[in-house]
Amino acid sequence: MKIAVVGSYGAGLTMRVPRVPVAGETLSGGQFASGHGGKGSNQAVAAARLGAEVSFLTAVGADQFGAAARDLWAAEGVDATGVRTTEAATMVGVILVESDGENRIVIAPGALDTLTPADVEGFADRIAAADLTVVCLEIPLPVALAALRVAHERGVPTLLNPAPAVPLPDEAWQWIDVLTPNASEARVLAGLDPDDPTTGDDLIDLLRTRYAGTVVLTQGAEGALVDVAGRRSRVAPVPVPRVVDTTGAGDAFTGALAVALARGDELTEAVRYAAAAGAHAVGVAEVIPALPGPDDVAALLRK
Repeated sequence: MKIAVVGSYGAGLTMRVPRVPVAGETLSGGQFASGHGGKGSNQAVAAARLGAEVSFLTAVGADQFGAAARDLWAAEGVDATGVRTTEAATMVGVILVESDGENRIVIAPGALDTLTPADVEGFADRIAAADLTVVCLEIPLPVALAALRVAHERGVPTLLNPAPAVPLPDEAWQWIDVLTPNASEARVLAGLDPDDPTTGDDLIDLLRTRYAGTVVLTQGAEGALVDVAGRRSRVAPVPVPRVVDTTGAGDAFTGALAVALARGDELTEAVRYAAAAGAHAVGVAEVIPALPGPDDVAALLRK
């Protein structure tokens, strides 16, 4: 099974501090950590760990973060020959986390902003050879739309993880075969405010006014709601012994769902497989270490 992923890579630089310093203040006592990030890269690694042949399109800088990214993809068996190195810096997110868990995040997209639809055309052979194309929205919207269109025109099914969610142009909906929003993302796609109280079935009903494909509405600890042409079912959550870090759960879910769909699993079984991958991820700190292998997912499904 072959999967093409078009999305983001970025380095996450996290500083845990007693409090956020005021203007002009230097504050000591922080705890620093750095790690790989970007939804596209996380999803590509997740799918590769679960046995897929993965080709990845993104852009990184000619800097230490870009070099570390290429080392990661080489180690995980992700084909990164389509990744472009630019003069702009690799995307970086700087995160300040206070002792009460409150956080402040600043993101510098850098190299990601240099991606263009022409890069997608250069990646079209990998898309055409894939069983499924996965796209996220941490890249310029025209690039994401080009990836969906190119896959659709070549008869390759598409999965859009609409994160972070933005309104989509009308013509884009026909290029999406599987849509995997959470509740807040679904609200944005449906034209509502992210904090609107609409949930569950009502949200899918709103999406159905503009979208005819498959919806997998993820609901965290409540599992997922699956809708295919108005036929709706619920997939129960996979229980976990303890929750350590939820950061990588969504990307683990998306990567696993892509693998299951690419190998031909029935949809609800594919969502169940993805739910087990997400459940494994919440029990491990940090994103890349939390992404499961096949045995990890199988162990949770047996339980």
